[in-house]
Amino acid sequence: MAYNYEQMSWSEVRDLFRKWREDNERRSDDIVLLWKRILEDNASKLGNERHLVLEQVIIAAFDCARLDISEKCIRELSQEFPGSLRVQKYKAMKYEAMGRYDEANDVLDDIISKDETNAAPRKRKIAIFKAKGKTCEAIKELCEYLKKFMSDQEAWHELCSLYLSENEYSKAAFCMEEVLLHNPHSHLIHQRLAEIRYTMGGLENIEIAKSYYSQALKLNSCNLRALYGLYLCCNHIINSKASVNKRKEAQKLASYVLSEIQSKSCVGNEKAKNDKYIGSLENAFGNLDLKSN
Repeated sequence: MAYNYEQMSWSEVRDLFRKWREDNERRSDDIVLLWKRILEDNASKLGNERHLVLEQVIIAAFDCARLDISEKCIRELSQEFPGSLRVQKYKAMKYEAMGRYDEANDVLDDIISKDETNAAPRKRKIAIFKAKGKTCEAIKELCEYLKKFMSDQEAWHELCSLYLSENEYSKAAFCMEEVLLHNPHSHLIHQRLAEIRYTMGGLENIEIAKSYYSQALKLNSCNLRALYGLYLCCNHIINSKASVNKRKEAQKLASYVLSEIQSKSCVGNEKAKNDKYIGSLENAFGNLDLKSN
C-alpha cells in the first residue's frame, strides 16, 4: 500500500502503527519509511506508547537491513532501561543480523543465566544454529528447550521440520503426535502426520497413514490433499500382500475417493480441464481391479 506521507499527520501514523501491532501485521518497509519521514521527529509526543513503537521499528529495521535505524532505537531503549533483558535480546538480534553469531550467543547465554524461564533467547539460539546450517545442534538445543516448555506447539512443529530435513521420519512423526495431543481437531495436523507415515513406507505405516487421512477428511471433507493421499494409500494396499478383505475394502474406498476428487474438482468452466487431470491420475496409478493371488 502506498501512503501519501505529506498528507499524513503524526497521529495518523501512530494509529496506523497501533493497528499493525494489534493485527500482527509485519509491514516492515512501510514502518521504516513512515518512521523516518514522520514519526521519528514526533516520537516525544507518543507518551508511553513510544517504547512499543521503538520495538516495532527495531524489528522492521532488521527485516529491511537498516541496522543504522535499529542501532539508534536500541540505544534509546538502553538509556531508558539499563540492564533490561528485553533490550539485551534486541542487541543479540542485532549481532545476529550482522552475522556475528558468537557475540549474539554470548548475549543470549547471559540472558538465560539471569532468567531461565525466558523462552525468547533460547529460541534465538536455535535460530542461530539454523542460520549457520548446524541442523544437528539446532535439534539438540530445541530438544533441551522442549524439556522446559513442553506445551509449545510451534516448537514441536519446528522440531518436526528439522527431523524431516535429516530424514528422521519416525522422530518427526513423534513430534506431530505431540502436536496432535494439543490440537486433536485440526485436519492439517492429521494430514501432515499421514504424509509422514506414508513417506516412511511399509504396509503398517500405509495403513496408519490411511487412518490419519480419513480423520483429516472427517474433520474437513473439502481437504483435496487428504483425498489424494487417501487414494494413494488405498492403491498401495490393493497392490500389497494384505489380506483379501483389506484389499477389497481398499478398492471400494479408492473408487469412492476418486469420485469425490472428481466432484470437488469439477467447478464451472474448469470441468473439462479437471477431467483431464482425473484421467491422468487414473492412468498414473493403474487399474484398481483386485487380482487374486
